[in-house]
Amino acid sequence: MGFSVTCTLGSSYVFFKNSHQKSANFLSFDRMNVKISKFKPRLTRISSRKPEIFEFEERTSPNEVKKEIERCYELIHRLGRGVAYLGSSRMGPTHPHYLQALELGKEATRNLYGLYEPTYYFLQIAILLNCTSWTGAGPGLMDAATKGAMQAGKPVGGFKISKEAGEWTATNFHPYLPSETYLTCRFFSARKHGLVDAVVRSDSSDRTAVVALPGGVGTLDEVFEILALIQLERIGSELPVPFLLMNYDSFYSKLLDFLNDCEHWGTVAKGEVSSLWKVCDNNLEALAYLEEFYDLPTDQVRHRDKLRSPHRTVS
Repeated sequence: MGFSVTCTLGSSYVFFKNSHQKSANFLSFDRMNVKISKFKPRLTRISSRKPEIFEFEERTSPNEVKKEIERCYELIHRLGRGVAYLGSSRMGPTHPHYLQALELGKEATRNLYGLYEPTYYFLQIAILLNCTSWTGAGPGLMDAATKGAMQAGKPVGGFKISKEAGEWTATNFHPYLPSETYLTCRFFSARKHGLVDAVVRSDSSDRTAVVALPGGVGTLDEVFEILALIQLERIGSELPVPFLLMNYDSFYSKLLDFLNDCEHWGTVAKGEVSSLWKVCDNNLEALAYLEEFYDLPTDQVRHRDKLRSPHRTVS
């Protein structure tokens, strides 16, 4: 793409245009004498006339982003709002955090029913809140959340990005989700709009949540964007949305230390960040928090879950 520069010298103009040159060119002024860098771009003479106006081709991406956001909203309207899971796409089935997310943790399952059920954590949340489970429709921990919700027989939706870290990069299609349950987004902004809108509560009967699992740069990007929206009361101002930070094996402890330092430096108010989310060290804490947040009858919910899962065996 070409570019143009217009400079003013008093009431005069110097116009410099370079349409195809790859290296950047610079103009310097020394006592009103124009000096040119080693490249010799074409200069117009100094005059008092208005500079020439060059029209660039209209960018279509804003319209494309808008269309993609509308498609995200349509999918949410069709499948329903619910829990949005944020997490790493790189932590595969052999990673300890994948297994912890997948199985809820042996201690939690043993305390609940004395059983060990794959994807139990996400299955339990889906049944507990009776809602749609939303993810980035990618591999890793997002895959664990998706499988758990599907085992619960609850709706699953996803906003897949066309380029995903880890596996599944060769195709824009999900390996097992029905095509009508997810979108492959070209734009990160549209994907983020979708993940945020999926948890906004429009009615007091809506049960939604944000669950932040361990992750890297992409996960932190989403975590802090949603955290800022809650802080600024752009979401949850009237109907709060629970935000759970899953601190498996102290994964986020150093980040929490940094946020405490921010309080010391005065960039956030004391206790401000801790009031925006719930830090959970394990899955049982997360379930208990959601039960308390939505004032759910714990014993009835768990007993109902037990009866609806005939494939499990109780020890």
